[in-house]
Amino acid sequence: MQGIKGLYRIGYGPSSSHTIAPFRIASLYRHKHPGCDEYSILLGGSLALTAKGHGTLKIIEKALECDRICFDYDLNTKENIMNITGTRSGIQYDTWHAFSLGGGAIKIDEYDAGDLNEVYEANCFEDIKKQISDDPKSLLNYIYSHEPDLKHYLIDCLNVMFETVDRGLNTEGLINEELKYYRIAKKLYEKATDRKDYLVAYSYAACEENADGGMMCTAPTLGACGILTSLMYYLHFNELYSDEDLCDLLAVAGIFGNCIKKNASIAGSEGGCQAEVGTACSMAAAAIAYKEGYGLKTIEYAAEMGIEHFLGLTCDPVLGYVIIPCIERNAISILRAYDCAYLAEQLKNVKDNLISFDSVVNAMNYTGNKLARELKETSLGGLASEFKNEKS
Repeated sequence: MQGIKGLYRIGYGPSSSHTIAPFRIASLYRHKHPGCDEYSILLGGSLALTAKGHGTLKIIEKALECDRICFDYDLNTKENIMNITGTRSGIQYDTWHAFSLGGGAIKIDEYDAGDLNEVYEANCFEDIKKQISDDPKSLLNYIYSHEPDLKHYLIDCLNVMFETVDRGLNTEGLINEELKYYRIAKKLYEKATDRKDYLVAYSYAACEENADGGMMCTAPTLGACGILTSLMYYLHFNELYSDEDLCDLLAVAGIFGNCIKKNASIAGSEGGCQAEVGTACSMAAAAIAYKEGYGLKTIEYAAEMGIEHFLGLTCDPVLGYVIIPCIERNAISILRAYDCAYLAEQLKNVKDNLISFDSVVNAMNYTGNKLARELKETSLGGLASEFKNEKS
């Protein structure tokens, strides 16, 4: 498996696949071929179908800092492709054939971006369990032995998460004219009285910042960024958890996210929203179970439950914006993550869980492959098409 760092990437919203990945591709190309005065860009798959709503064109322009960019589109391919060719004084440089893989990860045929490097020899959670004891601390030791500098990296991610929520809680106004969507996080926060209220307010704050193109941290994607971000913010500012303790929780969450990334997908364009919100809920449930001091069996059970009840969830953003149903869905999911951790601890005392974490990941992969293309971040079906029908 690849490193946990790949699940927590810092970049501009609103979509890790559609803004962070294209920004990285364009920035790397510009660095490799400086001084270009003209670019040709071909976008394919979901990158092409939702380029406007996801801010893909603007983020590429931001990365290239060039007024002369010609965009073309391939709507037939299923892959999220981004081919880029630069020209300087009439001389054309080589074309890069690049792919957005989900969560901000990229693959470039002509350049090694390092995203595909393997860090863990394990390929699933069952492999990991064979190398650790039943003590959850041994899971952390396993992670840090493979990524010794992970905690230092996660501190930077936490700071971005905190800043994101702070901005979201202190900003009001219109985010999207087409949807007439106004920020509500500040109002939710002002009325908050208990844990659920605060978690919802923090989740909305993060997701509204993301929808507005703010600087974010994927967890494991930007479409699902409000779930772990709200958890980290709540634990730090409401329950006074230290940065170091929160890094441990992100690490535990990350190893489960890594197993999903390896054996299914974290990209909405590949597996529907079960791959984004489902994965984030699973990661958060595992982190909550760990912080509560539950055993490894309960932590795995919570993570399994976090995915199981999102199986089949579609990714059908209205008008291609990461707003409806994304923002509300994030808030629901952080609450469900707490429910999963609680229920896993209660059930393990009276019954054995018959479905392993790895099994539900395999089911998630199967289900994602069976979902129609229209329901995988194309805005061609589901809620997106219903909204268009209502407005027509």
